[in-house]
Amino acid sequence: MTTITPAPTRNGIDTAQVYGTLDALKAQPDLAHFELRVNNRWIGGTHSRSTIHGFWGAGQEDASREAPFEVDASEPPILFGHNEAPNPAEYLLHALAGCLTLTIVNVAAARKVTLTEVSSTLEGVLDARGATGIDPSYRNGFERIRVSFSIRGDAPREKLEEIVERAKARSVVYDIVSNPVPVDVVAEVG
Repeated sequence: MTTITPAPTRNGIDTAQVYGTLDALKAQPDLAHFELRVNNRWIGGTHSRSTIHGFWGAGQEDASREAPFEVDASEPPILFGHNEAPNPAEYLLHALAGCLTLTIVNVAAARKVTLTEVSSTLEGVLDARGATGIDPSYRNGFERIRVSFSIRGDAPREKLEEIVERAKARSVVYDIVSNPVPVDVVAEVG
């Protein structure tokens, strides 16, 4: 009789799947090319809605999502909106928090650390005089972002700190925010 041992799961992560993906990417580097897409439509005022569904990855169009995700964006009244949704800069902070968190959890799982808590607070500091056009000497975006994590698990403090540093080195959104990324904007007008 053959006994099948289930794949080790740590922190909700199937570690066999992680190592299988890493092995596949090492063997076939072209599988590492991903193209993520978002379609956005203006609703009114500062309110818009993005639809996120398909993407290209691992050598093919992904079909794992049964339905699209819809995400709204707006502004508070002080920034000319009506609070229909968080503003885009808040979504950026959410994206950074989410990416760092999932990367921490993945790194911990791969390093055989069981986590009991991962929480964070992010603060983006900006001066709205730039984005509102009042004073072009101020940048339009954040001057700085502060991220504070609280992490608990079955590892010593030093190992948990090492996991956070490794997550910073591997986080896609942290990289995007920390390093300039070329952005091409085209418009079909008419």
